[in-house]
Amino acid sequence: MNAYEEKIDPSEANGGGAVATERSRETVPDRRSEAQPPNTRGKKRAFLIFFSILLVLGAAGFLYWLYESQFEDTDDAQVDAHLAPVSARVDGTIVRVYVDDNQTVKVGDPLIDLDPRDFQVALDQALAQLVQARSMVFAQQPNVPITQVENTTNVSTGEAGVANARAALAAAERDRDSAEAKLDESEATNARAQADLSRYKILIAKEEVSQQEYDQVVAAAKSQAATVKANQAGLQAASQTVDQRRAQLAEAESRLAQYRRNAPEQIAIRRATLRSEQASAQTAQAQVEQAQLKLSYTKITAPVAGIVMKRSAEVGSHISAGQQLLVISQVNDVWVTANFKETQLRRIHHGQSATIHVDALKKDFEGYVEDIGGSTGSVASVLPPENATGNYVKVVQRIPVRIRFKANQPGLDRLRPGMSVEPKVRVEG
Repeated sequence: MNAYEEKIDPSEANGGGAVATERSRETVPDRRSEAQPPNTRGKKRAFLIFFSILLVLGAAGFLYWLYESQFEDTDDAQVDAHLAPVSARVDGTIVRVYVDDNQTVKVGDPLIDLDPRDFQVALDQALAQLVQARSMVFAQQPNVPITQVENTTNVSTGEAGVANARAALAAAERDRDSAEAKLDESEATNARAQADLSRYKILIAKEEVSQQEYDQVVAAAKSQAATVKANQAGLQAASQTVDQRRAQLAEAESRLAQYRRNAPEQIAIRRATLRSEQASAQTAQAQVEQAQLKLSYTKITAPVAGIVMKRSAEVGSHISAGQQLLVISQVNDVWVTANFKETQLRRIHHGQSATIHVDALKKDFEGYVEDIGGSTGSVASVLPPENATGNYVKVVQRIPVRIRFKANQPGLDRLRPGMSVEPKVRVEG
């Protein structure tokens, strides 16, 4: 039965048939004009549902776009840390190894021991040389004041010698003057005696004087002549003495000048010798310190804290200075190196917060942008591209960005260099 037809009462089926038929004709056309087909209502309802879903999806997509526009992310990122290579600083033979790969060490923990005997012998030899050098310094130190005293004494002695020579010269000159005066006196007396002798010769010839008086005059003349010769010899001796005293004075003055000239040079020589010995002692001291350092290098300890990697040291191996023995990964100081595309760096800057998803741990960590690299990866590579040759194809470059983990987060101790991560930097808000 049609939903729009009115149900006819059976009591009216016979007697009121005409009336019922008329009523039906009056009411049914009006209901059909107001009703809609069932398939039209279904399509309208389906369209409303589809439009509502589409509107919800569009709103959700717009909200998701607004949310994602606040972030920049990349999957080209990994955990990084400092890898400290541990090398030998001296040649030697390994006698003991304390660590193995994947072992955790702290700063100062023993790693490797080298045979110290050769270095101990070198240290003993250096110490002996140091003792000898210090002994030479000790022996040379008194020479400077001794030389100063000697020079002062020599100068004083020289001055005294010059004074004595001058006094002796003055005395010799006085003796010479006295001898010259005596000679003059004797010559005058001799002249008078010779004159008397000439007169007495005339008188004795005339026999006016006695022979005795004549003999006395002759004797006096001879005596005065001898006195003149003696005084002449004395004057000559006195003159020679004066010359000798002058030579002695010149020698004393020359010696004094030499003392005065050589005294500073002798002091300088003594001081230079002392400084040379002190320098030798300092060299010996440096050699001792170097030998001590080399001896200390036979015990290799951990310079940083971390986990041992790539251990190649084995007991009995002979190693050379600079040879790498192992590597320590500083897992206590890790960061993320995220290689963002250059087009993503417009809004990234220092201090922005970031969320770091670690694939291995399936865990997110909080961090912040510490700095942005100084060049693209292609420029910093071993063989950078040369765009000025051949065909050029523009490629979006990547620049490394360092993201530092915030401290005191659970799980940081499980991070290892090389782990893949997906950082998301909040660039707005």
